[in-house]
Amino acid sequence: MRKKSTKNTLIEMKRRGERIVALTSYDYLSTRIIDETGVDLILVGDSLGMVVLGYENTLPVTVEEIIHHLKAVSRAKPRAVLTGDMPFMSYQASVEDAVRNAGRLVKEGGAESVKIEGGERYVPVVKAIVNASIPVMGHLGLTPQSLYEFGGYKVQGKDAESAERLYRDALSLEEAGCFAIVLEGIPWQLAERITKGVGIPTIGIGAGPHCDGQVLVINDMLGIHDKPLPRFVKKYEEIGQRMKLAIQDYVEEVRGGVFPGMDQSYSAGKEKKADE
Repeated sequence: MRKKSTKNTLIEMKRRGERIVALTSYDYLSTRIIDETGVDLILVGDSLGMVVLGYENTLPVTVEEIIHHLKAVSRAKPRAVLTGDMPFMSYQASVEDAVRNAGRLVKEGGAESVKIEGGERYVPVVKAIVNASIPVMGHLGLTPQSLYEFGGYKVQGKDAESAERLYRDALSLEEAGCFAIVLEGIPWQLAERITKGVGIPTIGIGAGPHCDGQVLVINDMLGIHDKPLPRFVKKYEEIGQRMKLAIQDYVEEVRGGVFPGMDQSYSAGKEKKADE
């Protein structure tokens, strides 16, 4: 049986040069399936706002909604490290809010670590959460909670000044106690520099092939979506289309009187089926 992974497992994987595989999950059964594949880290991301709850972006997601989905995911008892996103305004207002909300994700939701977006200005927040014995994963680059500040979903760190700022942010997050950093939507050259410059794992999403690991939103990689996908997404399946075709078959069979047939019907007679 595969051993339970921890933040230290991921750090050791970087030291050995082993690639880390991360994926989002939002429910119990998906988590069971994901964990059986040997994924190293499962993220209950605030992306659930867009792919599960139908919001336009991640900003409306609440702490309660993250906790709700964390509870479902944690019930699957994954061997992967379980990380919960700190949603917008759960840590920006004060350090006290940040520690309290991080504690709720762990205590009520079952998270084993939390993820926050932002660089050097959130060092006090990271330190306080880590001091509360809660592991923290950082998130730099295209941080979706800064959507309005960036003026849209735009690649970050393309010029020398912003690239240097992101590099310094990564060093600051490592020093503050982060056990890993997500790098999203940045040039691969910058991601490679950060990966080589820090001693903790980098997890890329739209950051090229040189990060220590990769993460994708499960709905995106399975083709369950209703919006155009970013360039960095690779679709490994078209589950959404297959679902639609299966449901169309069901609709036609019900309307045509084909389903249910006798094989799906119970009998009052002596002959019984296995589930009667």
